[in-house]
Amino acid sequence: MVQDEPPVPGKGPDEIKVLVEALLFATDQPLPLKRLVEILGAEKGCVSQAVDLLRQEYESTQRAFQVEEIAGGYQLLSKPEYHQWICLLEKKNTESKLSPAALETLAIIAYKQPVLRATIEAIRGVESSQMLRSLIEKGLVKIVGKDESLGRPLLYGTTKRFLEYFGLNSLNALPRTQELSS
Repeated sequence: MVQDEPPVPGKGPDEIKVLVEALLFATDQPLPLKRLVEILGAEKGCVSQAVDLLRQEYESTQRAFQVEEIAGGYQLLSKPEYHQWICLLEKKNTESKLSPAALETLAIIAYKQPVLRATIEAIRGVESSQMLRSLIEKGLVKIVGKDESLGRPLLYGTTKRFLEYFGLNSLNALPRTQELSS
């Protein structure tokens, strides 16, 4: 039987943990703690504790999935060691794959944002307006403002979808440029 009302505050951590698990399982998007609190009608601390309990349970029982913090929310993901089998099960949509040129452009934007198209083109050495349009259409890049220089050219930055696509919680999770060169 489906309830019309949210759960009554005061449920125990184990009950809230099961509800959190159901919500994370039912969506392919990260769920922020604030949204989980709204849906469950429970205290923020209780929901946070339930997420931690769920993480510990998955870890201790050696499950094939884990709760990850991505793009400011929580998401239920399969563990990386099972990637090759999952790929055999479901062939990835070729549209979701990014070309080396797209990855190069995204890397420049991620590390230099907010960044001008002229800066991207100077680094890449090729015209990049079509690549920028494509990345905007995929929801990975957005216009974040206009520069104060002559002509007020557009500034580009990454989106929340970028964080989700690459499994990052924030831009701070990107490898440092020193780490990349070593």
